[in-house]
Amino acid sequence: MPISPEISPYRAQLENGQWFRLLPGELQEQLLGEARLLRLSPGQRLFRRGDPPCGLYAVLGGSMRVGAVSRQGKEALLTLVEAPYWFGEISLFDGLPRTHDAYAEGPCLLLQVPQAALLALLRQQPQYWRELALLMSQKLRLAFVALEEMSLLPAAPRLARRLLQIAEGYGEQPEPRRVIQLAQEQLALMLAISRQTTNQILKELEAQGILRLAYGGIEIIDLARLRQQAHMPD
Repeated sequence: MPISPEISPYRAQLENGQWFRLLPGELQEQLLGEARLLRLSPGQRLFRRGDPPCGLYAVLGGSMRVGAVSRQGKEALLTLVEAPYWFGEISLFDGLPRTHDAYAEGPCLLLQVPQAALLALLRQQPQYWRELALLMSQKLRLAFVALEEMSLLPAAPRLARRLLQIAEGYGEQPEPRRVIQLAQEQLALMLAISRQTTNQILKELEAQGILRLAYGGIEIIDLARLRQQAHMPD
């Protein structure tokens, strides 16, 4: 199926992401040929935990909030994802319901490749299952690293590492972003630490000239020193 005129302008943006850029050209064409644009308003739900599979998504604009809320109202925020991040592949593999909730953090533009179209493509060309598996394995690695860090690292280096991951688009950005649109409360939820501890660590990093704090955002001033705080090599 040819790529529609409304999808074509976003191809260059998607190719900035590592996963899509490394796909075989034929698979890129087929994914974009089946894709459609989806616009969400602030707070609008894309899917909820337990919903049936609905396809694969890429963020083109804005950010998506992925997490869950317990019956008692306690929120677990796993991540906020921005362009050109792809997500939703778990349910493609097992056909089971969605594992988490996904909401638009603000106005959000998504690319959706519907589940039925993906399965039809993979039935015809099963060699492409490997490319989808690489997308999932990348996130599995990050999940294992996060579990290890939660057990072994104090809050300050864990916070520094998460800021670096967000700046790098969880491995999708070719160059780290210097400005992150992220509230301190959201960062605290991601790390499962208190809002007060998060604020204290950020204030210390700001005092050292590593970060600059603004309303609803964080600017990275010294990337090398932030890596040092995260106990990571340059």
